Amino acid sequence: MSAVIQSEREALLSVNNIEVIYDHVILVLRGVSLEVMKGGVVALLGANGAGKSTTLKAISNLLGAERGDVTKGSITFQGEDVQSLSPNELVRRGVIQVMEGRHCFEHLTVEENLLTGAYTRTDGRSRVAEDLDLVYQYFPRLKERRTSQAGYTSGGEQQMIAVGRALMARPAVILLDEPSMGLAPQLVEEIFEIVKRLNEDEGVTFLLAEQNTMMALRYSNYGYILENGRVVMDGEASALAENEDVKEFYLGVSGDDRRSFRNVKAYRRRKRWLS
Repeated sequence: MSAVIQSEREALLSVNNIEVIYDHVILVLRGVSLEVMKGGVVALLGANGAGKSTTLKAISNLLGAERGDVTKGSITFQGEDVQSLSPNELVRRGVIQVMEGRHCFEHLTVEENLLTGAYTRTDGRSRVAEDLDLVYQYFPRLKERRTSQAGYTSGGEQQMIAVGRALMARPAVILLDEPSMGLAPQLVEEIFEIVKRLNEDEGVTFLLAEQNTMMALRYSNYGYILENGRVVMDGEASALAENEDVKEFYLGVSGDDRRSFRNVKAYRRRKRWLS
């Protein structure tokens, strides 16, 4: 989906030229803008410290807990400004963040963790039970471990719990922060396959922040690359995966000809976001 086509459609979630400052002095995001279309999977890419997690926390209004503030720009969800809403109000509207590091309630069972995701719902126990069954369909391993204490499950299972808990809130969009962190490659693939199925079969929209650029672009429709707190490139995921700059600096792949160190330095100077 090109940026032109994106602009012709109404975005489900829109971040417009935001600036984020921590402790009133540390500028972390500088003029970040992005759009997430309904039913899409959008990747937010970049190295550690680029500002990916800060962007997600700005959207879900969690910056205040870390002494951060959105000092410029706006964030809209379904066409309405949401910056004045509390995090729990955003959850009620369908904006759910899965934090980096999974953050399960270790002393609760797997099923109790999942049910905490339905805490804000008011549509009755039967609907909650239906959604719990749906979560177990996507994560059969969690059904097997449903009476186990979450703190004794594996890292992959805890990531599944975190995503399943988000699903229990009946999300319109899930902000998924570093889903591959600390997981074996096979588990990473399994998590991303489930993201794909949830998107295609259940219509869940995803904005995922990820350092694993190759995996994220493989499962996304569109991507934004952050560097030093600003968006330096965006486009269709397939186009970004074939872009020479992205291949060289984020996928670790260069052209057929081997570059000398001098040529690599010149290539770095050509990288458009450093000019």
